Amino acid sequence: MGTPEPSIEDLFEQKKRIRNPLVPIGALMTAGVLTAGLISFRQGNSQLGQRLMRARVIVQGATVALMVGTATYYGDSFPKFPKFPGF
Repeated sequence: MGTPEPSIEDLFEQKKRIRNPLVPIGALMTAGVLTAGLISFRQGNSQLGQRLMRARVIVQGATVALMVGTATYYGDSFPKFPKFPGF
């Protein structure tokens, strides 16, 4: 029947947050900079909004790099999904 699918509890295990505490911080920083940029665009300050959007891209890239780096360091791999016939 194949391998079991990962459950929601497996995705949010406590040890992953302990091993990799910077990823949630990076995600929150990305959301904060995005929110500030959208607010500044709405207020008509497009120059500041552009700077904040560029900062968001940098923070988001750093967060993704942390995720990939720690997954490589700890040897995590993507979950194995069952193969369906015909695909």
